[in-house]
Amino acid sequence: MTTRTMLPRLGALAAMVALMGACSGGMSEDPTTAEGGDPPAAEETEASDGGGMGMDPAANLVGAGCADYAEMVPEGDGSVEGMAQDPLSVAASNNPLLTTLTSAVSGELNPEVDLVDTLDGDEFTVFAPVDDAFGAIPEDDLNALAEDSEGLTEVLTYHVVPGQLSPEEVAGTHATVQGEEVEVTGEGDELMVDGAAVICGGVTTQNATVYLVDTVLMPPSMAEQG
Repeated sequence: MTTRTMLPRLGALAAMVALMGACSGGMSEDPTTAEGGDPPAAEETEASDGGGMGMDPAANLVGAGCADYAEMVPEGDGSVEGMAQDPLSVAASNNPLLTTLTSAVSGELNPEVDLVDTLDGDEFTVFAPVDDAFGAIPEDDLNALAEDSEGLTEVLTYHVVPGQLSPEEVAGTHATVQGEEVEVTGEGDELMVDGAAVICGGVTTQNATVYLVDTVLMPPSMAEQG
């Protein structure tokens, strides 16, 4: 099951928002300065700089397919901004590119494999195969995997790394929840995960950072058996 498919490459989506203010003298002088008042609170300064809750979820996206994703889902629950508001399982279920993965982790594909509580219960980095990645697997192989509770769990948890890794941090070798290691190489729009291309990465949810990938990853032990 090493077959993969590539989505069309488009320019990476990036958006940065900055708020700038100006102070003037004379009659409109800042009262906190004129009257010896206290300076603005640190929280207010952070908010005015675009920090904290004002951070743009699209600011750190990487991947040649981000523009395609933004065009497909420009707003709403499944958009980059929408996914940032929800726990991982809910955010993934709202993404139209992740319907098969959502079925696999929610018990819909196999009632004995329900990872929702696990995925929502901590912080993770998730390499999420898009629907086309599952579609590239021969149907007989996919059906066999769906019926193999242990094997399906192994494959799904191999896509999950504890802790949230930003695009600047994700390159390297990481231990997965499954137990074996996954290797991320490249940088920017050229990130690869075990040889799978990152379509759009750095997508955040309430508790996870998601990298959409074009291939279903196989744990090395299972790949050798295949």
